[in-house]
Amino acid sequence: MLYELPRLTPVDEQVLTEITEMREELRHDVLRAPVRWTRELRRALTASAIAASNTIEGFRVDARDVADLMDGEREGIDASEADKAETLAYQRTMTYIQSLHDVADFSYSKGLLNSLHWMLQGHHHTVQRPAGQWRRKAIWISAAGDPLSTEYEGPHEDRIPELAGELADWLNEGDMDADPLVRAAMAHLNLVKIHPWVDGNGRMSRSLQTLVIARERVLAPEFSSIEEWLGMPGNTWDYYRVLREVGGPVYSPERGTGPWVTFNLRAYHEQAQRVRHRVGRAREAWLMLDDQAKSLGVSERQIGALHEVAMSGRVRRSRYEQSEGLNTQQATRDMQALVKAGILAAVGQTKGRRYVAGERFPAAVLEAAARRYTPRDPYADRDS
Repeated sequence: MLYELPRLTPVDEQVLTEITEMREELRHDVLRAPVRWTRELRRALTASAIAASNTIEGFRVDARDVADLMDGEREGIDASEADKAETLAYQRTMTYIQSLHDVADFSYSKGLLNSLHWMLQGHHHTVQRPAGQWRRKAIWISAAGDPLSTEYEGPHEDRIPELAGELADWLNEGDMDADPLVRAAMAHLNLVKIHPWVDGNGRMSRSLQTLVIARERVLAPEFSSIEEWLGMPGNTWDYYRVLREVGGPVYSPERGTGPWVTFNLRAYHEQAQRVRHRVGRAREAWLMLDDQAKSLGVSERQIGALHEVAMSGRVRRSRYEQSEGLNTQQATRDMQALVKAGILAAVGQTKGRRYVAGERFPAAVLEAAARRYTPRDPYADRDS
């Protein structure tokens, strides 16, 4: 037996409608935007999701360093080798998940779940901590700061194959009339409560949620994943709290799941606000750079480098080279020209060198890229 979908409250329905409207608005905005900066935005959002999800598990790599690791950079990354390995493993998993969005003969299976787990945890594989295989022993989740306390005990290991198979069957055929975002949330809850592996259950459950969203094919999963939102400290505590409240101290699928779905709807809504704001800032910064390109004396392709500096604070030569399809000599020449003009400034040694805004970088563009907003809790000031 799995944890079941709850009946949505009227407020849940209102929030879900608003989420759908924002996602549709984002879809149209992305379709109208220049491919070059939407590609950069998708990369940045993916990096933020990976950084945030790993942060929940204690692996800390800045989102900009995650983006550099995704590009194959290894020098100048402010992270331990262990944290780099975790980041790259999660990036491989997420890349594969994103690639599954339009596979025609796709289906969920126990084999798929174990394969994804191997991508995520294969570098840790030992007899004691097998990757890509169900756990063969009991598992307990300890309370924060008290390793001897038991906050949650997963189902007996003998039940794992049956429960995982039931989850795969439900993903393929169950509650298909429910909103996909709600189904994605319930997939997350059920997998994390089955806790089928020795390690990596949290990231796998968040990855499964992203996969269910990706298969919806309305909006690229980078724009819909809530992992970035979950990784914010206050939200992370709420995440653990609601998992405890809904899941119970042991596997209890008869418990009500309404608070979990409400929590996820809030997450979807607030993350959509964040992404919508980021899309707006990115569009405004791009248009301003395009308008000022002639007066700055920069080429159309160099706008991409300046746009990344405006949005993330820095750009690498290798990133610019890859993004614009240049050879190393062309990219180096372009970067040197921007530095000579005072538009960019070089920071760091050769292999780890980054380029940041120089004295002549348009201040108005930086202001547009840093424009603030006030997030709105969609459940505040509503009648239940």
